[in-house]
Amino acid sequence: MKKYDPISIEEIKAAQKRISPDIVRTPLVKLNVDDAPAEIYLKLENLQPIGSFKIRGTSNAMKIATPEDLKDGVWAISSGNHAQGIAWNARKLGIKCTLHVFEWAAQTKIDSLERLGAKVELIKLKQPIDLQEFKDSVDPNSYPDQKGLFIHAVSNLDVMSGNGTIGLEIIEDLPDVDAVLMPWGGGGLACGVASAFRALRPDVKLYGCEVETATPLAASFKAGKQVDVDRTPSFVESIGYPFLLPEMWDLGKQLLDGSLVAGLDDTVSAVRLLAERNKIIAEGASAVSVAAALAGKAGDGKIVCIVTGGEIDLEELANIFQGKKP
Repeated sequence: MKKYDPISIEEIKAAQKRISPDIVRTPLVKLNVDDAPAEIYLKLENLQPIGSFKIRGTSNAMKIATPEDLKDGVWAISSGNHAQGIAWNARKLGIKCTLHVFEWAAQTKIDSLERLGAKVELIKLKQPIDLQEFKDSVDPNSYPDQKGLFIHAVSNLDVMSGNGTIGLEIIEDLPDVDAVLMPWGGGGLACGVASAFRALRPDVKLYGCEVETATPLAASFKAGKQVDVDRTPSFVESIGYPFLLPEMWDLGKQLLDGSLVAGLDDTVSAVRLLAERNKIIAEGASAVSVAAALAGKAGDGKIVCIVTGGEIDLEELANIFQGKKP
């Protein structure tokens, strides 16, 4: 197993300087809910050029890469948002990219990849999902004929450094923050942001957030060891895997105060609330942290929820607005 130390603050600050021409320094705004159990703020990463925070880590990783590294292009395995970050940066650099994307990814994400000129290969898994087949599908060694530089969506130090720049911005904008809630998919966002906070504001509570349909982080914290869980498919498709990468569990348990689990119905309500109160379009994974905060699971005080992306299918969004199941 790979062993990672928390990302150094020097690396995160270097990433901030490196990627600043490519990203939006996203705003931090207050959630417009007067009777919330806490003072909730929203870090709006859905406003990035690709609609997701993933542009930060991919930009950093690809700027660090040498021309020799990139001569055969780049490739990745993704549920959609990481793939968009790769494709956006590849088009800017004028290099090829191939993206292996799970077939349940939102169609809006797949359409975006094709607009960006990426080659998209869908990953199709048997149903119900076989855990070992799922693990094999995210292992780059399962694609021996794939050429180019592989950029891992989660377990890549340069990607995590880029993600950590979100933490620097939160500290600059709200230095007296009490807790930060971050959707946990594979851990690359949470561990990057948490590294910045542990270096600069170690007193802040830091939580990964999951939806009840798949909670490997919460189960692992409860068991005191890494465990696998069952996964129920839902409209929350960019987080909620049945297992943790061993190196990310090892890093996450060092950096985080735990996992907060949001109900699926609460997550649906949070998507609608964000649109109604703050005019924000958020995908399901983005709303998980807001749902957890509104349920009082992070306590009171000043709480920042990272709205990681806004790539939700319009049909799903319309159903949510009409009170139907997405």
